Amino acid sequence: MNEAPCSFHRGIDGMAQIQLIDLGHSYESRPASSRPARAHEADPWALKPMTMSWNDGGAYALLGPSGCGKTTLLNIISGLLQPTRGRILFDERDVTALPPESRNIAQVFQFPIVYDTMTVFENLAFPLRNRGWHAADIEQRVREISAILDLDADLGRRARGLSAEAKQKISLGRGLVRPDVAAVLFDEPLTVIDPHLKWLLRRKLKQIHQQLRLSLIYVTHDQTEALTFADRVVVMTHGEIVQVGTAEELFEVPEHRFVGEFIGSPGMNFLECAWDGNSARIEGIVIRTVSAMRPARQDSLAIGIRPEYVQIVPGPGPNCVPVHIVSVRDVGVSTMVALEVAGRSAWAKLRAPCALSASERTFAHFPPERCALYAGDRRVA
Repeated sequence: MNEAPCSFHRGIDGMAQIQLIDLGHSYESRPASSRPARAHEADPWALKPMTMSWNDGGAYALLGPSGCGKTTLLNIISGLLQPTRGRILFDERDVTALPPESRNIAQVFQFPIVYDTMTVFENLAFPLRNRGWHAADIEQRVREISAILDLDADLGRRARGLSAEAKQKISLGRGLVRPDVAAVLFDEPLTVIDPHLKWLLRRKLKQIHQQLRLSLIYVTHDQTEALTFADRVVVMTHGEIVQVGTAEELFEVPEHRFVGEFIGSPGMNFLECAWDGNSARIEGIVIRTVSAMRPARQDSLAIGIRPEYVQIVPGPGPNCVPVHIVSVRDVGVSTMVALEVAGRSAWAKLRAPCALSASERTFAHFPPERCALYAGDRRVA
């Protein structure tokens, strides 16, 4: 049923705070309880039970490798998939059992979905006409969105003859054209776009968010897309949300080893260490860290430090360990030095040119303020 005709507005009141309460999903017909799977069992949860909330007007990214549960979570929010357990609230309203068309959600998929026989204008106007908007308001809104996406010159053309990139821009526009949606969901929308245009469209989406303040949730496996687009990034692995934070928080303070390894190029170094009751040690050398608490467990301990903060020094000193240089590679803006530390591989990412050479033996300094202690997968506070 069409909504009553309405005059043009920004529609901020249409956006919603999204709350996930004890939400979990399994594709098994009769999933086990939320207990961890036994050693011989596969984990039944495609999406492990979680509770979290997303503020209205925010730009969020769901980031993680293929199969980690990103699209499952997105489809549960949109109503394409019913969760095995838990509830979804939009502004305190329980929408868990509602179909997609009753949730006031727009979704943009990985591959462009357009009406080939319609013009670009008609494609963009379709969601508004379907809701009974006045013609003048449709004209204004379509031209606003087409200008942002650089589709003005193609408004009169039929979609059939356009490139895949142009068609995906139409899909993006159709998802963004309604100003009253609770949220716009993007499922890896730039997959079919060439690398240069990806960069341009990421900038466009950021511009759209800043101009229109729509609530955006963006699924991607590409950390560059996530970190440049989103205000806050939700990092997922094996069906679990392991950290939510800004780009800076994920880089500087990874709370989980997966975040440290996945974010950055290369990822964080993790070097096994021992605990002597008061401090962490690598090869018997005390390594001071920012972690002030004693680890609850003293096995599976590691020191985490970003390659950007490893310093190569000529001799021993506090927080210095002997290293063997495996290779040195100039990559333009930095020099990548592959190291062997206590029998483990590590990286140093040096900004200045250096005179180091392979097979050289020297020392690496780990600044205490850049070192964190990890017990198992988790950072020690």
